[in-house]
Amino acid sequence: MEHPIHRVVRFELVGPFTLDVHFGDGTTQRIDFEPVLRGELYGPLSSPAFFARVALDPEAGTLVWPNDADFDPAILHDWPTRGAALAALASRWSPPVRAERPAG
Repeated sequence: MEHPIHRVVRFELVGPFTLDVHFGDGTTQRIDFEPVLRGELYGPLSSPAFFARVALDPEAGTLVWPNDADFDPAILHDWPTRGAALAALASRWSPPVRAERPAG
């Protein structure tokens, strides 16, 4: 069985936690990441300023953040069918921990 390899080729920030993600196969997904921004890895992305530091890793073909958070490009490509399951899983993770805290 052959599985397609999906690669992110570009993205645009279109909202506080929402990106338009463009793939090498010409498709685009508008993804609201807010429902999955929980837990140790993805929780820091719940800071709008930190989320906006997203970058494209051209070697891996996916989105990355400064804390090494990333998403499998296949999950991003198939977000309409897989995003709800990931959000349900994330609902069991610890509440978001902000990456950037105001100075005391």
